[in-house]
Amino acid sequence: MTHWVFGYGSLLWNPGFTPVETVHARLDGYARSFCMRSIHHRGTEEDPGLVLALDAHPEAGCDGLAMQMHEEELDATMAYLRERELVSSAYLEKILPIRFADGREELAVTYVIDPDHVQYCGALELEEQAQIIARAVGGRGPNSEYLFNTAAHLAELGIPDAELDWLCARVRALIA
Repeated sequence: MTHWVFGYGSLLWNPGFTPVETVHARLDGYARSFCMRSIHHRGTEEDPGLVLALDAHPEAGCDGLAMQMHEEELDATMAYLRERELVSSAYLEKILPIRFADGREELAVTYVIDPDHVQYCGALELEEQAQIIARAVGGRGPNSEYLFNTAAHLAELGIPDAELDWLCARVRALIA
């Protein structure tokens, strides 16, 4: 089993475990996207929010962080990640190749969206995403907080994401 997990959204700022090593990495073939309706953490079944997922796109790539798990804590860390990420079965757990900024390649546990799941919503326009994110609130708080935290951490890490930047500006305007 691999000892790495790939973070692209909330795992960047709230991994829930202490990594041995954290490295900038890229996952090819997937795009970071607000393509999953959140009915638990950032919305409700009655008023779903949106959370990021990795959506398969052959020409895309997603920059994020590879986090190495402690070998002696591997079972507990994987149990935690599965409880957190597989809460609604909209994510699929896959072992995928990632490339580190220094050129090394490893396999990493990666949570990608199931495009056949009822929570998948990959065709939403950015304005519709902003409207949803501005109003939704779930068990872990406002949907906007999730967006702002993720965008801020990507910026701190030097990982550009133009769509998230646009969404932040638009959601701030809608909330004001």
